[in-house]
Amino acid sequence: MQTMKEILTPEELAFVTSRSNWHGANIIAFDWAVIIATFVVMAHYPNPLTLLVGLFVLGARQLGLGIIVHETGHRTLFSSTPMNDFASTWLSGYWVFSDRQSYMKVHLKHHQMAGTTDDPDLANYQAYPIDRTSLKRKFTRDLTGQLGWRRIKSIYHTALRLQELKPEARQYITRSLGVNLAMLLVLTAFGQPWLYLVWLGAFMTSHMLIVRIRQMAEHAGVPDLLSKDPRDNTRTLYISPLERFFIAPHQVNYHLEHHLIASVPIYRLRALHDILLAKGFYSNVTFQRGYLNLLRDVTYPDAQH
Repeated sequence: MQTMKEILTPEELAFVTSRSNWHGANIIAFDWAVIIATFVVMAHYPNPLTLLVGLFVLGARQLGLGIIVHETGHRTLFSSTPMNDFASTWLSGYWVFSDRQSYMKVHLKHHQMAGTTDDPDLANYQAYPIDRTSLKRKFTRDLTGQLGWRRIKSIYHTALRLQELKPEARQYITRSLGVNLAMLLVLTAFGQPWLYLVWLGAFMTSHMLIVRIRQMAEHAGVPDLLSKDPRDNTRTLYISPLERFFIAPHQVNYHLEHHLIASVPIYRLRALHDILLAKGFYSNVTFQRGYLNLLRDVTYPDAQH
């Protein structure tokens, strides 16, 4: 496979790898505007429908905050290191108990080892395609909070042995607990403490489901999981605006492009996709449309099991 430097002109490469503080700030502002607006709507119209929609909106925005952690880990969201560091902690990671340093240790190895049996994320998608009953069981565990409850218990047990942790881990846990307590106190001050339970419930349920679907979309059921060519082991998915809002924030669906050039900011991935498409780089690649079609591709009827 040709390298990206051989395929792209110097001007194209410079553009798709350029950082924009404006775009980075807009991503963060959008996530928090949606989170606040969701709280406001649920507070003014507390009913089963707004609660259900709110759970999924908040779960998607929690993924959005996780994507910010990912981008800042690659140093691509902002042009300056201090801005990336601040965004990865106080504006995103702490709120969803995501530690950029420990995450990136595994994630960078994923980039290096994708297409091999040494990929640390391989267990998330190696078994696909799976039968539909198995997928339903996975979705049920997500939506009933079974996996989310394990995550909460893990955070709780980690907090209990706080003094045993390394200084970096202790700081991450205390600050994560601190900002979540601050959210509870602010919501309580507005007379709506129950809204924090919705935030926590989304973290335990819809967020877990959305993260699973995102993982499936990126690498499950691809043409050749053990090929070193990203066009074989990674997927880009064409999606609708509604799917983008509820499942794949911030162009995260362009995952193939991210594996081709990890230094491309997430807000430039679509541009990179369009450039490579026009150059014929994807002539043998089929791009799936929508998550329902994806789920059909990564599952098979139980009778075939």
